[in-house]
Amino acid sequence: MRQVVLYIAMSLDGYIADTEGGVGWLDRLEGGQAGYAALLKETDTVVMGWNTYHQITTQLSPGAWPYEGLRCYVATHRPLADTPRARFTADPCGLVRRLKAQPGKQIWLCGGANLAGQLLEAGLCDRLRLSVAPVVLGGGIPLFGPSGALVALELLKVRRDRELVELEYRCPAAGTV
Repeated sequence: MRQVVLYIAMSLDGYIADTEGGVGWLDRLEGGQAGYAALLKETDTVVMGWNTYHQITTQLSPGAWPYEGLRCYVATHRPLADTPRARFTADPCGLVRRLKAQPGKQIWLCGGANLAGQLLEAGLCDRLRLSVAPVVLGGGIPLFGPSGALVALELLKVRRDRELVELEYRCPAAGTV
């Protein structure tokens, strides 16, 4: 069965974006390229939420799609038609269950926080790879919001990549917390 990996950068105080939803604070940091390159070699599918997709297509990379060669799925409640770049779904948990059952490489959950929380709570996220930046934002979009659910993780690896520290955790299967 394929694995779902949340690979995402966050500030030391747990935010994945600033109060405006921006990630420009990551541009000032060194590191992360080695982990990203390794991730892409092991991945053939990317899943993201609407806000992440919209930010990529309008701000971060409006002129070039950064995920060429990967199948891309976007979780949204908007009734959007599929495009050559992305397929849209209103049922991310159902989608991920189907994708995990299909043959292929790992599935990269690249954001955002809401989608990550849904998949983690549903027991559909297998590993977390968190690149922690030496920045305290003091506010913004937290990676993990209040859910009321206890999720006990198993630490697998700690790696330093210049200024970033990558923490890799195994997530529990659904119903085993």
